[in-house]
Amino acid sequence: MRFLFLIQGEGRGHLTQALSFAALLKAEGQSLCGVVVGKSPRRALPEFFIQKIGVEVTTVESPNFETDGVEKQILLGKTIRTNLLKLPTFWKSLQHVHRVVEEKQPDIVLNFYEPLGGLYSLFFRPKAAFWTIGHQYLEAHPNFVFAPGRRLEKFLFRMHTRLTAIGAEERLALSFLPKENQAELRVVPPLLRKEVKELKVSTTDFYLAYMVNPGYAEEVLSFAKGHPEVQIKAFWDKKGAQEVEFPLPNLSFHKVNDQGFLEAMAACKGLLCTAGFESVCEAMYLGKPVLMVPVAGQYEQACNALDGEQSGAGKKADFFDFSLLTTLQLPDPNHTANYRKWTESWPTEFRKLVYKQGQIAQNDSPELVLS
Repeated sequence: MRFLFLIQGEGRGHLTQALSFAALLKAEGQSLCGVVVGKSPRRALPEFFIQKIGVEVTTVESPNFETDGVEKQILLGKTIRTNLLKLPTFWKSLQHVHRVVEEKQPDIVLNFYEPLGGLYSLFFRPKAAFWTIGHQYLEAHPNFVFAPGRRLEKFLFRMHTRLTAIGAEERLALSFLPKENQAELRVVPPLLRKEVKELKVSTTDFYLAYMVNPGYAEEVLSFAKGHPEVQIKAFWDKKGAQEVEFPLPNLSFHKVNDQGFLEAMAACKGLLCTAGFESVCEAMYLGKPVLMVPVAGQYEQACNALDGEQSGAGKKADFFDFSLLTTLQLPDPNHTANYRKWTESWPTEFRKLVYKQGQIAQNDSPELVLS
C-alpha cells in the first residue's frame, strides 16, 4: 500500500514519529509516496527530517499556537484571533494538499496530528483511506487523566484533537503503556526509531534540556548562572540560531539536530524538557530520569505531564529547575524492560492494521490486489 503523510511541524515529536513510521513501512514492504508538513513562518523545518524521510517534502502554512513576546507562553486568545484571520491562507494550503494527494494517489493518508488533516478529509473527501496518529488521541480513552480545572482549555483541546480526525477510519493513540482498545480508538506503542534502540547508554557529567519554545532558554540560562558546577546541554529550534552557542562555560545551546540530540540523551545524567511526548519516550527507552515542564498556556502538555507521571516516565515540574532533576532516581530496570517490550510490538500492530484495511479494500473492490 502507498502512504502519504500529513505532519504537524511544531517541535520535533511528530517529525521523528513520521521518520519511524516511514522505516516501519519499508520494513513491512509498504511504501511512502509523499509528505506534507504544516508549519508556521516562525519555525524552520529541521534539516535532519528533509534528509532522512526519503521522499519529496511539501510544506504548507498551517494553524499554529501564538506565543508571548519572549516565545514562551501560549496565548489562547491571540492564537484564535490570528488563525481566524488566516483562514484564506489555510484554504489555499488545503488546496495544495489536495493537489499533492491527487498527484501521488496514495491508498492511505496518515495524519500526524496536523489540524489541516481533518479539514482536508471533511471538504475534499479523498478516495484514499484517512488515518490519524498521535498521543493526543488518548483523550478519548476512559483512563486518560486530564489536568484539573481549566474547563475551557480542556474543551478546546478535545475539540481540536477531534477536528484533526474528522472522517478517520483509524484513530491510533500512541501510549506510554498498553491500554485496552476502545470502539473507535486503537492504542499503539510509541514510535521509536532504530537509532534510539542502537544507542550505547552511558552516564556523563551533564544534564540535557529540550524546549519546544525558545523562551524557556531564559530559565535555563538563569539556573546555569546560579549553578556553575552543573553542566547543561540544551537543544532548541529557535529560527536563525547558530548551530551551537556557548553563553556560559557550563551551558551550550544546540540547534535541533537529530543524531546529536539522541547521542546526548544516551550520555546524559537526566533529561529536563517541555512536556511533549516523543523525547520523554526516548528517555524512557534509555532508562534516563525525566523532569517534564508543561508549556505555559498549553493544556495538552499539562495532560502529557500527568500521563507521564502516571506511566512512570518521570516527574512534572513548573519550570526548568535542574536541582529537582538531580533528586530523581534512575527508573526501575523492570519497568524499562517492559516498556521496551511494548515499543517492540509495532510490527504486529501494523500487520493488524494492514490486514483490516485489506479486508475493507477487498469488500469495496473485490478485484483489488494490495501490494
